[in-house]
Amino acid sequence: MTPSAALIEREQRHLACGVSEEAQQGGRVYASGRGTLLQDLEGRQVLDFAAGILTQSIGHAHPEVVAALQAQAEALWNVHDCATPRRAALLERLAALLPPQLNKFALLSTGAEAVEAALRAVWSAAAPGRQRLGALRYGFHGKSQGARSLVHWEVGQQPPAPSSVLAYAPHCYRCPLELNYPSCELRCAKLAARHIARANVAALVAEPVLGAAGVIVPPPGYWPLLQAACRAEGVLLVADEVLTGGGRCGSFLASTRLGLQPDLVTLAKGLASGFPFAVLAGPARLMDAGAFGAPGSSSSTFASNPLGIAAAEATLTVIEREQLIDRVLALEGRLGEGLRALQAQHPRLGDVRGIGLLWGLEFVQDRASRTPDPALARAVAARCLDEGLRLLPGGAVLRLAPPFTVLESELSEALAILARVLRELGA
Repeated sequence: MTPSAALIEREQRHLACGVSEEAQQGGRVYASGRGTLLQDLEGRQVLDFAAGILTQSIGHAHPEVVAALQAQAEALWNVHDCATPRRAALLERLAALLPPQLNKFALLSTGAEAVEAALRAVWSAAAPGRQRLGALRYGFHGKSQGARSLVHWEVGQQPPAPSSVLAYAPHCYRCPLELNYPSCELRCAKLAARHIARANVAALVAEPVLGAAGVIVPPPGYWPLLQAACRAEGVLLVADEVLTGGGRCGSFLASTRLGLQPDLVTLAKGLASGFPFAVLAGPARLMDAGAFGAPGSSSSTFASNPLGIAAAEATLTVIEREQLIDRVLALEGRLGEGLRALQAQHPRLGDVRGIGLLWGLEFVQDRASRTPDPALARAVAARCLDEGLRLLPGGAVLRLAPPFTVLESELSEALAILARVLRELGA
């Protein structure tokens, strides 16, 4: 038995089995990481094209983040949400990176916590009669109760969640209306506007790019159309950028690139190099007023802790100084071109979709029926891992999200591994 297998066997005696699909099937124990590379207990190295869980924007163990955390760990860990020496600088950096209207911040610890804070801010500002929320089908906002209620995700015998209005997502490959872009004239957005832009809806909470659903990138015009309708009816727009925020889509916010100007934004994963850290951003009229402006409304035990602040400040400093968001844009074409070339050669690779350094590969039994093939996706992920490439599995879709610092030679190597595996599996 390998050291990894022995350790996993020990874990499984006590670890709850509801871990991720990757952890259930992977059989790996990762011991260290540097840049784009991970190394397991047996010394095998793999290219990490999942970037942790889309957290390692500047790679694993970046020396500046390591130094910042080491220095902070020797000084101070937690004083609730009291002021600390580095917090003001981080807030100023966030204000410079985000659109000017998003200039007030609540610092939190997880994406779901930021979404829950956004919901409190929405309800604090909501006018009488605005008692419902809007969301998009296939959306994911976290596993806490408020976040789950947005998309009607109930568990076991849980009573029905508060009723939110679910609208069509811009899923062109699996259009629920059986239309094709652009001849569809954005019917999905028009129907979403009809259902959500109403006097009894307080806010639309949505991912600009739907990540957990398999990287659903809206076609041009989707967000401007839906946004205009919500603005006309006084419906707030909450962009869940936990996964996309921080530059992964080629702009600091995916919203900016897609023509969306949100009232509130949640960010987390890529901001602090995998260290627990999250942000709710918004204007003073929402962040400082009403019940959400009362003492304690945006604080929590681990929020605003100095270690998270140190990791975030160091990460954002590197992203800015090295112009890594520009690099994401430059690499987008290279990765997309390589993936679409594979799609042209492999009929069971039904769809390739992406933006920046966030891409989804959807596997099907055949292109005519488009029947999802999760078994093939799992086989591709497992074989790629054996060949030295870590992807992020989820049903019939594999996601690729390398660090912004990935080398072009590493992109080429990853594409070569993927091509070899698809060929061997007869995809």
